Amino acid sequence: MKVKQISIFLENKSGRLNAVTNLLAEKGINIRALSIADTSAFGILRLIVNDPERAYKELKEAAFTVSLTDVLGVEMPDKPGGLAMVMDILTEAGINIEYLYAFISSDQGKAMVIFRVENLDEAIECLLKEGIRVVDGETLYKM
Repeated sequence: MKVKQISIFLENKSGRLNAVTNLLAEKGINIRALSIADTSAFGILRLIVNDPERAYKELKEAAFTVSLTDVLGVEMPDKPGGLAMVMDILTEAGINIEYLYAFISSDQGKAMVIFRVENLDEAIECLLKEGIRVVDGETLYKM
C-alpha cells in the first residue's frame, strides 16, 4: 500500500526544474503528481511518476541529488470536509503528518492526497479500519 516518491534537491536557479522535466520526458517517464517546496537558495521537488525506480536511476545518472521515499496515496471524497475527515482519523491515532499534497483523481467525485507520515504502517492500518481507501503504488502510477 506504500507509494514510492522521488525527491530531488534543486538549486533555486533558472533552468533546474526544466532540466528535470526534460530528462524525464526524454526517458518516457510520466509525472503523475508533483509538489515543490522552496527557499531562496534551493527547492525540494517531490514527484509521483509511473516508474519510480527507473526515474531514480536516470536522475542519479544525470548527477541530480535524488532519493526515494515511501508515502501514502489516500483517496477521499472530493467535497467539503473530505480532507478534514482523513486528518481527524490520523490525528486521533496520534500520527504526525510531515507534509501532504493533492492531485486530481481519475475517479469522478474523488480526490487523491499524498501523505508523508512518521509511521506509514500504523497510518495505513487506521485508515483502512475507518474505510478509507489507501491506494497502492502500482495503481497510483497508472492513474
